[in-house]
Amino acid sequence: MSYYWPIALLVFSNIFYHVCTKSVPEQLNPFIMITGTYVVGAIVSLAMFFILSPDKNLGAQLSHINWTTFMLGLSIVGLEVGAIYMYKAGWNISIGNLVQSTILTIALIVIGVLVYKETISLPQIFGVILCAVGLIFINK
Repeated sequence: MSYYWPIALLVFSNIFYHVCTKSVPEQLNPFIMITGTYVVGAIVSLAMFFILSPDKNLGAQLSHINWTTFMLGLSIVGLEVGAIYMYKAGWNISIGNLVQSTILTIALIVIGVLVYKETISLPQIFGVILCAVGLIFINK
């Protein structure tokens, strides 16, 4: 169960994420929406830290923050703004995420091989080619 619950959480959360993102009111500035979203997220995250963490020493945890925290923050804003504008541009909820996820998967395979020295098999290479061909058909 500990292997599968994170995937279930990701799928469940992504469904709500895309439904909510597609439902952002047209007149609402995306950056104000994201600010409100992350205020709520910060409150929930801090509460969960104190509820679930065996080491509730906030100062000690904050001392471990490095560049990844800041870069993740920047990337999350990019994800949010990109998703909001993707839907504002008229992408369907059923296609937009599929297109970006497929492109992302291909990019992460390349990064995995080049940066993390992961191996890729011939069937996986064939799968990447099929994904690329699928993108062509999806966008026609």
